[in-house]
Amino acid sequence: MRLDSELLARVRDGSPFLSTLVDREGDFLDRLTGFDVDALAVIALEDPDVPLARRLRIERRRLALLVALGDLGGAYDLRRVTRTLSDFADHALDRAIAAAIEERTPGAAPIGFTAIALGKQGSRELNYSSDIDPILLYDPAILPRRERDDPAEAAVRIARRATELLQARDGDGYVLRVDLRLRPSSEVTPIALPVDAAIGYYESAALPWERAAFIRARAAAGDTALGERFLDAIRPFVWRRALDFGAIGEIRDITRRIRDHYAQGQAFGPGYDLKRGRGGIREAEFFAQVHQLVHGGRDPRLRVPATLDALEALAAAGRIAADEATTMASGYTLFRTIEHRLQMVDDRQTHSLPAKGEAIDRVARLHGVADGDALLALLAPHVAAVAGVYDRLDGAATPRLPADPRLLAGRLAALGFDPPDAAVRRIADWRGGAYPALRSPAARSALEDSLPGVIAGLAAASDHDAALLRLDAMLAKLPSAINLFRLLEAQPALAKLLSTILCHAPTLADALARRASLLDALIDARALEPVGSVAELAAEMRMRSGEGYERLLDHVRDVVNEKRFMLGVQVVAGTGDPLAVAAGYARLAEAAVEVLARATADAFAERHGRVPDSELVVLALGRLGGGALTHASDLDLIYCFTGDFAAESDGDKPLGAVLYYNRLAQRLTAALSVQTASGPLYEVDTRLRPSGAQGPLVVSLTGFERYQREDAWTWEHMALARARPIVGSAAARERAAAIIARVLAGDRPVRDVTTEAVAMRAEMARHKPSAGPLDAKLGEGGLVDLEFAVHVLQLRERTAFSPHLGEAVDLLIACGLLPEAMRDAHDFLTRLIVAVRLIAPGAQLPPDTTQPILAAAVGCGDWAEVMATLDTTRHDVRTAWADVMEGRYDGNR
Repeated sequence: MRLDSELLARVRDGSPFLSTLVDREGDFLDRLTGFDVDALAVIALEDPDVPLARRLRIERRRLALLVALGDLGGAYDLRRVTRTLSDFADHALDRAIAAAIEERTPGAAPIGFTAIALGKQGSRELNYSSDIDPILLYDPAILPRRERDDPAEAAVRIARRATELLQARDGDGYVLRVDLRLRPSSEVTPIALPVDAAIGYYESAALPWERAAFIRARAAAGDTALGERFLDAIRPFVWRRALDFGAIGEIRDITRRIRDHYAQGQAFGPGYDLKRGRGGIREAEFFAQVHQLVHGGRDPRLRVPATLDALEALAAAGRIAADEATTMASGYTLFRTIEHRLQMVDDRQTHSLPAKGEAIDRVARLHGVADGDALLALLAPHVAAVAGVYDRLDGAATPRLPADPRLLAGRLAALGFDPPDAAVRRIADWRGGAYPALRSPAARSALEDSLPGVIAGLAAASDHDAALLRLDAMLAKLPSAINLFRLLEAQPALAKLLSTILCHAPTLADALARRASLLDALIDARALEPVGSVAELAAEMRMRSGEGYERLLDHVRDVVNEKRFMLGVQVVAGTGDPLAVAAGYARLAEAAVEVLARATADAFAERHGRVPDSELVVLALGRLGGGALTHASDLDLIYCFTGDFAAESDGDKPLGAVLYYNRLAQRLTAALSVQTASGPLYEVDTRLRPSGAQGPLVVSLTGFERYQREDAWTWEHMALARARPIVGSAAARERAAAIIARVLAGDRPVRDVTTEAVAMRAEMARHKPSAGPLDAKLGEGGLVDLEFAVHVLQLRERTAFSPHLGEAVDLLIACGLLPEAMRDAHDFLTRLIVAVRLIAPGAQLPPDTTQPILAAAVGCGDWAEVMATLDTTRHDVRTAWADVMEGRYDGNR
């Protein structure tokens, strides 16, 4: 291949190293047909008579020439350059390990010894003249060794020989510089470590910087299956499910130490350190890594090792702004490119611009710009922009609260704590390490940094002491409080939202006291948006299905509890309409039932097999059937099965169909309701099944149909008006829905629907009186009265059937059977019920400071409007229910 004259001139002028390679590798260049080639294939020296070390050195020399010319000539972008260099490093390291094993144990398979690539090799971003930073691990049980060799000694000998093959220099150069100091406790440990010991170290004693290092870890050479086993084992150490805002402080501390240690290269200009300087490569990398550490435990899409890929993933997921990603990516690309120019000059691992004019001019011309001034002008805006984005990670410092009790009391009084005495005592307890989570120096420092924002938020509470007690309950149950405090410090808006919850939403505050990690969910950019569809939620819940049934139960609880909490916060924060939140609660529950039903059936089938031509069908009734739950709603379910009730399952422990499905349903109920380490899920109510609590837990669909057509009472048919199938194949659901439709349309016993419903409502009023002035469900003129009116009209007139109450109201209004005001009544009462469960769970009037939040949730301007609307709505519903009882809506109106 003939080199472009301008490119060759730049090489001759700017790089003694490349000039030498051009002269030495003329035959290689002549054979090269272009740059769009398989690099490892075209550089390969296939001569078995040449020792491996020399072959690798020659291959590395050819690769250095090929990549440099492709880069300088514009044929290779940064990604291709770094990936090609990294692929060769993997290849060379793998060959060196195999050769070292072969020398000691001829003919043995190269197993039991692996190289974990860290740093830029791990992320496939190697520099032009870079060392590699592997961790060498071995498995004593399978490592090839001589008969009398100790496994540890054999592993060290293999490691030394492999390193020697790569690092030794002669007239052909070298292959790779190898740095083994990133291994655990490198000053005292051997250069190759047993894999189990390494796992134990990272699980229990690793340092913060090592978490960042392992973002880019990869099993690169040797026994990669062993390497993958190691990485799988330590994944929880790297990717913590709880959002880790303490990582910001850790990474920033590393940055400050780097800036201090390399102070001479910080200022931009000649001599600037592209890697470690302020606004340089390291800060672009750290910016991506800190956001990965914070969010990657919860979002596997962010666990990408390469910096450019990570920036793209973070922006796509909404974790960083798109302009931040663009700024960091463009700066990083330019810095790495110029860094490669520096290293091409003499094949030295340097990162600093030359301090003298002629030297920097040569680098500039090698890059293709006129001189050093032009190169600095090209770099300057990118350095400033990267530094600006990175420095924003720190945010603005907030003064700490005074340590002196008298000064603290004065500060608290100024915030509105009147009297401040209880708050002063509570803060003193926290500072004194009242709970285990507060006893380490790091925890106390994090507490002090976050307290100003938290206390300022709690000042809005009508009962400061109660809000402080709720926060105290959270702290008492935390195993570690560092991450919570760093999270609140890093996210002032979250601190304000936490204060709102503690001050105004006791239901959510109690949930946080039981499980403080729920707060993590609010960092998600989608936390205050509606939850997804049933299918999307089910897919998220199934993410852990391959890890076993018990782990799936925990994961479903994690998802449900987090999203249920997020939905409640939407109401309190004023970002979610309670009607939409109620629908979100229902979709969440339906997805949980669907996922656990399938998983429970699969687990049950492992022992008992399956009943041929048969399946479980689950019907949702009540609020779940109507698609509108509250935060604490239970689930009204009926279990049925298709097929022959006399059939038998085909497993090792066969069961008759009736017993099979009753046991399966018991397990599903337990899966939905039993509390695990991840918390509770739902209370399940199956009393609406045929014959109620006296009947079997599960009946065949045929038996269900017969019961509904021949024996069911009016109240059961009223419940059936809200029924819909949520588990089962499409055919089974269609059959169940058809049965429900036929029964509601009139295929049922003739009864005096109105008389029976009126008696039932009176009985309910005696046994379930109104809980308080805000009980919009059970109180007279509440939602239950509206439900009775709707279901009586549906059954009596045999029309307007929809399991969704609001839709049923609309249909009845269209038929002239209900007044138009009933749709507004339905919406207001539903909103109030959903909001009251969160803000005033006893249905009593909330404090004055909380009333505006509840008013906003139900769409009212102030508290007076809430009470006036409630009075009007109750009157309208009472009137409508009375008209239905008296038969004043007869279908001909």
